[in-house]
Amino acid sequence: MSAPGVFPPPSEFSATAYISSFQKYQELYESSVKDPSEFWGEIANDFHWRVPPTQPFLRYNFDVTKGKVFVEWMKGAVTNICYNVLDRNVYDKKLGDKVAFYWEGNEPGDAMSITYSELFKMVCKFANVLRKQGIKKGDRVSIYMPMVIELVVAMLACARIGAIHSIVFAGFSAESLCERIMDSHCCLLITADGFFRGDKLINLKQIADEALQKCAEKNFPMKKCIVSKHLGRDEILSDGLNKTSPPCKRQCPDLQTPWNPSVDLWWHDLMKNASAECEPEWCDAEDELFILYTSGSTGKPKGVVHTAGGYMIYTAATFKYVFDYHQNDIYWCTADIGWITGHSYLVYGPLANGATSVLFEGLPIYPDVSRMWQIIDKYRVSKFYTAPTAIRLLMKYGDEPVKRYNRKSLKVLGTVGEPINPEAWLWYYNIVGEKRCPIVDTFWQTETGGHVLTPLPGATATKPGSATFPFFGVLPAILDESGEELEGEAEGYLVFKQPWPAIMRTLYGNHERFETTYFKKFPGYYVTGDGCKRDKDGYYWITGRIDDMLNVSGHLLSTAEVESALVEHSSVAEAAVVSHPHPVKGECLYCFVTLRDGHEFNSTLVNQLKILVREKIGPIATPDYIQNAPGLPKTRSGKIMRRVLRKIAKNDQDLGDTSTLADPAVIHLLFNNRCKTVL
Repeated sequence: MSAPGVFPPPSEFSATAYISSFQKYQELYESSVKDPSEFWGEIANDFHWRVPPTQPFLRYNFDVTKGKVFVEWMKGAVTNICYNVLDRNVYDKKLGDKVAFYWEGNEPGDAMSITYSELFKMVCKFANVLRKQGIKKGDRVSIYMPMVIELVVAMLACARIGAIHSIVFAGFSAESLCERIMDSHCCLLITADGFFRGDKLINLKQIADEALQKCAEKNFPMKKCIVSKHLGRDEILSDGLNKTSPPCKRQCPDLQTPWNPSVDLWWHDLMKNASAECEPEWCDAEDELFILYTSGSTGKPKGVVHTAGGYMIYTAATFKYVFDYHQNDIYWCTADIGWITGHSYLVYGPLANGATSVLFEGLPIYPDVSRMWQIIDKYRVSKFYTAPTAIRLLMKYGDEPVKRYNRKSLKVLGTVGEPINPEAWLWYYNIVGEKRCPIVDTFWQTETGGHVLTPLPGATATKPGSATFPFFGVLPAILDESGEELEGEAEGYLVFKQPWPAIMRTLYGNHERFETTYFKKFPGYYVTGDGCKRDKDGYYWITGRIDDMLNVSGHLLSTAEVESALVEHSSVAEAAVVSHPHPVKGECLYCFVTLRDGHEFNSTLVNQLKILVREKIGPIATPDYIQNAPGLPKTRSGKIMRRVLRKIAKNDQDLGDTSTLADPAVIHLLFNNRCKTVL
């Protein structure tokens, strides 16, 4: 019998899993932290190295008081990550005829597949295109594209020739794109003509042109922009593969694609005569692979730098063990490639394992709320990885849209992006997975490159809402405000004591900010910026960003805990909690709640919610304010911007940088509701 609220892995799953018991996990984990060079050396042996790694694998300094912070894994070893995810699979593993990606478009019926051999050919051709445009090793290339195969081709082509890709999510504004191009000194932009997001047409080329105009006004002119023709794709051949790309069901003959012949080049024109043979650029393991921007507390994005060798072996290992990936699996990560999850667990990690993945361009509820379950049924997806935001959104529409489709193929469910509240976890487990699929609730960051706290599906007994235990090679600690390590049951700052291969190496062009942000507060540790508690069984629970924790009358409360209590109410679809100044308590709880369809916000509901939180957590956690929030301010990756909510709670109109907001109109609505509905 398992303890209440503890879900052991199904015995039939464990029987075939790579890590089949918690004892085996513990043994491997101990060896990984005691002798990381030997542990990661064995994993590295599975990859191709022009110059193999030699001991010592790891050199680093986390202590800012002892000199420059740095991390080096396998420095001096020479490889190429594109070679390892394509050539190695096609030639060494004989997977050329295996499907690398099933592409599923915005409209049901827009679909195509691409094998490893076909992807390899496209990447080599486009790598030659880049070289012909003068791109060389170390150059930065900005990529601003929708979720299409060409996006994968572009990033892998950059990696093949040693160029550093900087992918900007296609939902970002012209100003955001301009800022990222200039910060990383990119010398080429790759984009597309346009795409649909649900019913909405996005003229991506127009936005890209606005960004390039802003760059020019700031004395940073872009010499060339390569444009992929995505809408109306039936008019062109698919890059020399001798097969026609699928026609989009929704054609756009009236789409006006702005064109500057001195700058702009059509992708398909460049590909026509490009050679399909391209020798890779051999790179040091510590050479930069990509720059990816993440939000900063100051409002200025941080250009996180990841390097080739360590990132390659870590994303490959985490993908294999966390999802227990086997060669007959069909894997679907719903993240956009513009975010780190898409980099690590839609492109590099899966391809390094020779996986077949689903690449989805559309929205989870378009054209109806059963779209995701229909796709799972269509491709017989066995490993499914999505965000708690998506799960809560789909919960809102009930069980019927899920049960409409066969999900018998599912074996593992995963979550990413933020802590998942237990209610959403249980719905995911009971309804989506039919009580037979382990859930891997993964904690990691853009900066970590890959999973750092996560269950292993065949070994870890899970607790809803807990990220459970560290992955191999990861050594966490919990610190108090003075920097003292806390043992046993504890709550405080989550830090890591030693590096793993995929940890970021710096912030592009600003190593001082890198040291200040992640290492200065507690010298000798990597500081995540997240709060964490460890329970009596040693499980780790992420409690939210440190600045999202509240000190109410001397009691430390986590926003995640209060939010979890609020969404237990049958009327509440989603909740977000922030601190609010209080003349007696110092801080009190200000709660925003989004209701399910058909439910009414009134004083009766507010009282019920206060009682629920009081019962679940204690009187100290009783909210002072509960506001109706028909929508919440979220980034385009689905994260709630609690910084903005704190401003709204205080009626402070100075919101700072809101360029990453998915729907700016929500802000006006919340300010209006604040005046009318705070009770």
